[in-house]
Amino acid sequence: MRTEQPQVIYLKDYQAPDYLIDETHLTFELFEDHSLVHAQLVMRRNPERGAGLPPLVLDGQQLELLRAALDDQELAPGDYRLDDATLTVQPSAERFTLDTSVKIHPERNTALEGLYKSGSMFCTQCEAEGFRKITYYLDRPDVMSRFTTTVIAEQHRYPVLLSNGNPVDSGPADEGRHWATWEDPFKKPAYLFALVAGDLWCVEDSFTRQSGRDVTLRIYVEPENIDKCAHAMASLKKSMRWDEEVYGREYDLDIFMIVAVNDFNMGAMENKGLNIFNSSCVLARAETATDAAHQRVEGVVAHEYFHNWSGNRVTCRDWFQLSLKEGFTVFRDAEFSADMNSRTVKRIEDVAYLRTHQFAEDAGPMAHPVRPDSFIEISNFYTLTVYEKGAEVVGMVRTLLGDEGFRKGSDLYFERHDGQAVTTDDFIQAMEDANGADLTQFKRWYSQAGTPRLAVSEAYDAEARTYSLTFRQSCPATPGQDQKLPFVIPVALGLLDDQGRDLPLQLVGEASAPGTSRVLAVTEAEQTFTFQGIDARPLPSLLRGFSAPVKLTFPYDRNQLMFLMQHDSDGFNRWEAGQQLAVQVLQELIGQHRRGEALVLDQRLITALASVLGDTSLDAAMVAEMLSLPGEAYLTEISEVADVEAIHTAREFARRQIAEQLSDALWSRYQAHRQVSRSTAYVAEAEHFARRSLQNIALSYLMLGATPPALEAALEQFDQADNMTERLTALAVLVNSPFEAERAKALNAFAEHFKDNPLVMDQWFSVQAASPLPGGLARVKALMQHPAFTLKNPNKVRALVGAFAGQNLINFHAADGSGYRFLADLVIELNALNPQIASRQLTPLTRWRKYDAARQALMKAELERIRASGSLSSDVYEVVSKSLA
Repeated sequence: MRTEQPQVIYLKDYQAPDYLIDETHLTFELFEDHSLVHAQLVMRRNPERGAGLPPLVLDGQQLELLRAALDDQELAPGDYRLDDATLTVQPSAERFTLDTSVKIHPERNTALEGLYKSGSMFCTQCEAEGFRKITYYLDRPDVMSRFTTTVIAEQHRYPVLLSNGNPVDSGPADEGRHWATWEDPFKKPAYLFALVAGDLWCVEDSFTRQSGRDVTLRIYVEPENIDKCAHAMASLKKSMRWDEEVYGREYDLDIFMIVAVNDFNMGAMENKGLNIFNSSCVLARAETATDAAHQRVEGVVAHEYFHNWSGNRVTCRDWFQLSLKEGFTVFRDAEFSADMNSRTVKRIEDVAYLRTHQFAEDAGPMAHPVRPDSFIEISNFYTLTVYEKGAEVVGMVRTLLGDEGFRKGSDLYFERHDGQAVTTDDFIQAMEDANGADLTQFKRWYSQAGTPRLAVSEAYDAEARTYSLTFRQSCPATPGQDQKLPFVIPVALGLLDDQGRDLPLQLVGEASAPGTSRVLAVTEAEQTFTFQGIDARPLPSLLRGFSAPVKLTFPYDRNQLMFLMQHDSDGFNRWEAGQQLAVQVLQELIGQHRRGEALVLDQRLITALASVLGDTSLDAAMVAEMLSLPGEAYLTEISEVADVEAIHTAREFARRQIAEQLSDALWSRYQAHRQVSRSTAYVAEAEHFARRSLQNIALSYLMLGATPPALEAALEQFDQADNMTERLTALAVLVNSPFEAERAKALNAFAEHFKDNPLVMDQWFSVQAASPLPGGLARVKALMQHPAFTLKNPNKVRALVGAFAGQNLINFHAADGSGYRFLADLVIELNALNPQIASRQLTPLTRWRKYDAARQALMKAELERIRASGSLSSDVYEVVSKSLA
């Protein structure tokens, strides 16, 4: 057991660095059993910290110091202090040069931080604090330096040597080795450093900037993946053009490179000029990647490219400001994806994910503000709150200021802070100054944790022809924050008459109505807005486009929700009305099951979905979204006490009723779309994504009936599909069906065909891990013995263990606690291999308070067992200790 608690780091304790690093010169000598790193740091006293020369304390972990010199004077061991985390030297002048040489072992690095090997390739991951595992340095984002990097390695094994910036020179070296030097002209913090050495092929293209200059674009992959890069390259070029047109941001180097890496803790990393990606976020072609994977590649490529300005040219002062770059950039990549595809469907997908997962995070033991107050391990704060909720906060700024005002604010932000490390306050200040706005109260979104609740009531005065909406906001207590002050909540809304038409919206006292849809800023704990000139009681369409990340309640009855589904001019709110209707119906079924009653489905849900299926004017992707019932994870999140069996039983009953009662309409849609798929080559575009999404959800419903025609359709699609989207859906419905022989045959055929493609095998693992059929844990344990699985690869862990614990709730939450024991055992093992992945796998156990007393006791016992298991990493320790607090 841990004998001492890791140090808690607080935002309030921030101090600027005592010293700055103007130039960083690195030389890497790469060998198979070790690597040598020689660093020359040209440094100076930070004038902001006053006079005097305090000791210089450099960060360093898992380094063997071979040599240190100060201004060319060799330092003896007595001239410095060395411990497990720091190297301390005493400068004798305000400007000086420090040289160090260290030995490191990338070949043993299973944590995948710093310099490590992925297969036969050397690569790096330095965000947040991985650079200190490469050399002694001031490893903090507010220390920005110009880097020159030379990489030396065996030419036969590592013909490609890459680093940040522009290539300067290269040549042969002794004993079959060679070298390459790269120079980055822009100052950057160490977390943006990157190095790659490997036997790689590349796809090359170019992009002409608006200014007329060309940029060389390269995507580096292992040779077997060279045919899977076209989509990523097209996505990169779209991203570059979009950022110029929408934000006025041009790329600033002569070359932009992406490298695909199989072993990577995250999705990708925006290292200046040399983006290192998890291969799952680069490699895509029709036969091996689903539509969702194609869209993810497009979105992640855009996200990392957009970081060139929102994260690199302007970076964060400290890690508490992480959402300054991540929230802003998630907002930017979401807008890009909305422009490239269906804006409404993109918004639906983002909100569904936010409400299922980030709202749960807000309600759990790891709840924290978008700008945290403290942390033990920063890697634990690469969270949905920082990313997704942070993006929602930026979106609300845009909603309040308008498109033009937001662009003015972003222009000022980039111009004012180019080359600086800044804070969320600086971002908001630029928005205020560019628009003459006061966002003081709005900044509570950055400092207060939790999901606000917005309860809305109505009042209609027929005589005065006025309609009033009263908003009451509150926010539950979260760890360390019992009391919350009112937020600024932008509520986009419309009012519908009895024909479904939007009414003019004129508040009492206004001279005229500015339109039929508008944004109200709710700023008080209770606030009423009254509209005039309303001839009859309207039906409100509230929070259009999900204009704020809140839990909104309004006493809609089911008939009103059906009306909104049919008539609301806001596409998001049409979907939202359907989701609310489905939630009411499912909660009624859950209650029936818990009382031991026969399940009876409210036919209004069937009527509503029949109307959606029959509306050929609707985008097919929108129809698919509206046919998708709220997931078990979301139903769990909105439950006071989640009844796992009741939720699963109710939802499955509703799905089977829909499949049975809408069979003809589902068949009609399926056959029409499948016929087009058979005769149309695969295209990774929105219209084709939409067609396949509706086709596949129709097949998923039809297979619930387990009829011979449905089986025949699934087998035909599995055998004949020319793309992974259709083939994987067919495999999934077979895996979840009672047809055991066909299921086994399909699984074997899939695995045999794709055994040499790791990313496709990940999908094979996930389909089986997520299956709610009995015996889920036994299947997962058996799959862990498969030759394609290894705990050392984060993608494999997420695909198999993450899918089981996060998606297969009925099996993971088995009443005997076997799922909890399995996950705890795995976390204990992963803690020694890869602490970041271990801590992220803990999430399902941290939400123990959502369940019944028996499950709570079982989950807490496993958390206690993890805590008592031995020497825990700070990553795992922080999550476990907060979960048990």
